[in-house]
Amino acid sequence: MSGALGFDLPAWSAARLSAVEAALDRWVPAHAPAGVGEAMRYAVLDGGKRLRALLVFAAAEAVGATDGAAALRAACAVELIHGYSLVHDDMPCMDNDVLRRGKPTVHVRFGEAMALLAGDAMQALAFELLTPGPDEDRVAPPTQAALCAQLARAAGYAGMAGGQAIDLASVGLALDENQLRTMHRLKTGALLQASVRMGAACGACGGPALAALSDYGAAIGLAFQVVDDILDVTADSATLGKTAGKDALNDKPTYVSLMGLEAARAHARELQDDALAALANSGLADTVALAALARMVVERSN
Repeated sequence: MSGALGFDLPAWSAARLSAVEAALDRWVPAHAPAGVGEAMRYAVLDGGKRLRALLVFAAAEAVGATDGAAALRAACAVELIHGYSLVHDDMPCMDNDVLRRGKPTVHVRFGEAMALLAGDAMQALAFELLTPGPDEDRVAPPTQAALCAQLARAAGYAGMAGGQAIDLASVGLALDENQLRTMHRLKTGALLQASVRMGAACGACGGPALAALSDYGAAIGLAFQVVDDILDVTADSATLGKTAGKDALNDKPTYVSLMGLEAARAHARELQDDALAALANSGLADTVALAALARMVVERSN
């Protein structure tokens, strides 16, 4: 897919995804004790859209960041947090899923205890990457602190973990749109928005520009979940790389169950428009990658 003014999103993404994959391969240990490294690498390498990592890079470029080491480490850190959340989310005590990214889930492949430990280790490693030692990449201490704060807030009780708790408590309940929006802004949207803010933190960005980028991140974070809900009822498991139809099977509230399929599609397009409007109001000169990613989020098929 190409973005505005001939922007080639696949080519732009490929170079950055290659860097992320190489860095994760280097930083996620193969020989951690008792096989936990193997489980970690199985969980995070060679899979996924890496949308969060791409948002970090796109936001960093939009604000003219010159600290490439910080952006790469931030991109890998958000992927580790996302990966750990999927490992735990798939476990029997949570969503009890057996397929992720087209292969058996970590607890199916390695057992529940090892999946739990692998997720724990991935979460810790994310923050280790954001705080490199003196013999590693030079990332300014204020930048390290800003990145850690953004990621911790997005992953914790006021973000992803809190949204997941609401999700588990809402099975079988009829949520209204405000309640559903709150759940997904935390569960899915917080980490996507944090990815944008972390990219901005790699450069000098504040005031109206940062507020606009935050609005952009919030809009695409919610749009991503709306599209996920749509794909859960319109795509098959082979296309998704995970079990299709599980939301309805588990009686979970979704945008499709609340609004209907066509209204949910229209809402996703409205959120895309909100994201693009936020970029237009940012005052930043180079937002073409962010705009292309917003379109990709809504137009994706898996």
